Amino acid sequence: MLGLLKNPMVVTAEINVNLVALTVIGLISRLWGLSYPRAVVFDEVYYGQFVSLYMKRIFFVDDSGPPFGHMLLALGGYLGGFDGNFLWNRIGAEYSMNVPVWSLRLLPALAGALCVPLVYQILVELQFSHCAALGAALLILLENSLLTQSRFMLLESILIFFILLAVLSYLKFHNLQRHSSFSGSWWFWLLLTGVACSCAVGVKYMGLFTYMLLLSIAGLHFWHMIGDQNLSNVSLMCHFLARGLALVVVPVAMYLAFFYVHLTLLYRSGPHDQIMTSAFQASLEGGLARITQGQPLEVAYGSQITLRNVLGKPMQCWLHSHTNTYPIRYENGRGSSHQQQVTCYPFKDVNNWWIVKDPGMQQLVVSNPPRPVRHGHIVQLVHGITTRYLNTHDVAAPLSPHSQEVSCYIDYNISMPAQNLWRVEIVNRESDTDVWKTILSEVRFVHMNTSAVLKASGFIGASLPEWGYRQLEVVGEKLSKGYHQSMVWNVEEHRYGKSQEQKEREVELHSPTQMDISKNLSFMAKFTELQWKILTLKNEDTEHKYSSSALDWITMDTNIAYWLHPTSGAQIHLLGNVVIWASANVAALVYVCLSLWYLIRRRRKIYDIPEDAWQLWVSAGGICVGGWAVNYLPFFLMEKTLFLYHYLPALTFQILLIPIVLQHLGNHLCRSLLLKSMFSALIVAWFSSVYLVYRTFSPVTYGEPSLSVTELKDLRWKDSWNILIQKQ
Repeated sequence: MLGLLKNPMVVTAEINVNLVALTVIGLISRLWGLSYPRAVVFDEVYYGQFVSLYMKRIFFVDDSGPPFGHMLLALGGYLGGFDGNFLWNRIGAEYSMNVPVWSLRLLPALAGALCVPLVYQILVELQFSHCAALGAALLILLENSLLTQSRFMLLESILIFFILLAVLSYLKFHNLQRHSSFSGSWWFWLLLTGVACSCAVGVKYMGLFTYMLLLSIAGLHFWHMIGDQNLSNVSLMCHFLARGLALVVVPVAMYLAFFYVHLTLLYRSGPHDQIMTSAFQASLEGGLARITQGQPLEVAYGSQITLRNVLGKPMQCWLHSHTNTYPIRYENGRGSSHQQQVTCYPFKDVNNWWIVKDPGMQQLVVSNPPRPVRHGHIVQLVHGITTRYLNTHDVAAPLSPHSQEVSCYIDYNISMPAQNLWRVEIVNRESDTDVWKTILSEVRFVHMNTSAVLKASGFIGASLPEWGYRQLEVVGEKLSKGYHQSMVWNVEEHRYGKSQEQKEREVELHSPTQMDISKNLSFMAKFTELQWKILTLKNEDTEHKYSSSALDWITMDTNIAYWLHPTSGAQIHLLGNVVIWASANVAALVYVCLSLWYLIRRRRKIYDIPEDAWQLWVSAGGICVGGWAVNYLPFFLMEKTLFLYHYLPALTFQILLIPIVLQHLGNHLCRSLLLKSMFSALIVAWFSSVYLVYRTFSPVTYGEPSLSVTELKDLRWKDSWNILIQKQ
């Protein structure tokens, strides 16, 4: 033992100086002057609101994607001690002293900086030279649009980081496959691939494109493994299960974990929870939970209830009535029943209360013990304040003439008998004997006489005229037999009625509930509802001053003004390096043309390049051209407002292709020493122009120094670019 101490312990390490230098330069370029400008820059006004809500633990719904990216931005705020108190109401607003600007922008900047060494390693793993890998990393470093996007509280740089990490991890895993399957490093890189894919999807759904690409490539590689006679059936099954675990199970589990953390953090009621179901709202602290705390769980005969329409579009509303009647004749000459109006009212009101009555009894109070209402039971719904019965009949509805009018019955003694019996159908029941439950049960009311279903009118956005106080129409839907959320209602507020006398009952209806029964949704129920809302809830897409089409992106015919100093004229724009964008397009075109040429020649048994070079060319194209295509082409199918920054993930893959094509041309098409020398000189000249353009546009990338009007006009290389010129 003592003999071991005679000699010193020596640790040797192999350091890739290129990698270290690129990482340091990337960090400097992204972190330098990160707090400038100390003002809201473009979409920081959007993401900042969510960061504030995280700090205050207030629930929100963002229809742009999953919560992981927002949580990372909020992490920056948390590390900086942000209390969430800032009004994110306009671009250019000066940040108050309590806003840790550097901390909020730190994680996107770090992600953008680390993309530089990641690109270097991807080219090395693709078996290209270190010179080509260095070139790719420098192109990412000098791309002005990527630099701009990574210096602010935005998500694209984080998305691109996880995309590149997923690609690198898969390549390392695949290269280890040949000689060290199921080793520790093999498992590490395979699992990291799944983790990175999940993180990319969790930041923005655009990450799904690269995830699908890698799954396809993994499937293709496994297909080739099936043809390997050296692998036993057991070994193949183990490989299949390992890939399924790492590339499917782990990403799904992590995706669920993002939502679990999101829902755990945001436990307070806020402005967004009203679009959720009553059950979801009741699970949040404050808001509806404060109102419904202590409500009876089971609806019984004599229960006093409010009924909320499940659809919640165009706005949430409750079944409502008031003393006013339908006009004898509408403006178009059609007649009505002139009975009491029934509407869907978008505000809480005492006229939203109804009493569930047993048709065979006169009492309007809950018996002791209560008699619960079950699926299939027949009830009458009595309006609490006016004591008139919910009714529908064969009279055309005011706005929907093909549907039946719904009213509260008034006996005019004109041979129009009451038709006020309704069958309760619990849509989400587990059995036909289920009890109607507060908040949890989603019910339809089917009219016994006509089989019409009580429905908030499908006349989306339309409201009744002045005589109906602009409230929403309620109809009896005769035609539809299918399930639609506009036909489904849930009990939101509920109490057991105790007063048989009308005057006492009115006082009771105005008073809060008191009984204490609580019910929380499971995580999976909340996840399913929130996920569905994210996928289906779309804000109205409107034309934005800086919105663009996918065709504009390839040639960079558009830009986005991110920030403008109110006095000096200093400004920040999302503008790319023109030389890099043009070179990326040329590289893609050259790759496609050369690939077609090689394929045709190979079909004729003419092999222009060695087989290993061909395999390298194809695999690189699968990653780079495939990555560009899957991250770009889907935007032609999307009906949403598009911006130039949506192209950045596709651009990143296209930039990777530039050194790949250059190395291929230098190795296989420049045969003589003279041609190789000329080609090298051209590359040096081209790279110098890349740096020159980067330096030229740096003032509008970093926002400083401020430029004169003449200098700003000189930067307008295209007429379609919107460079801001302040009037003197």
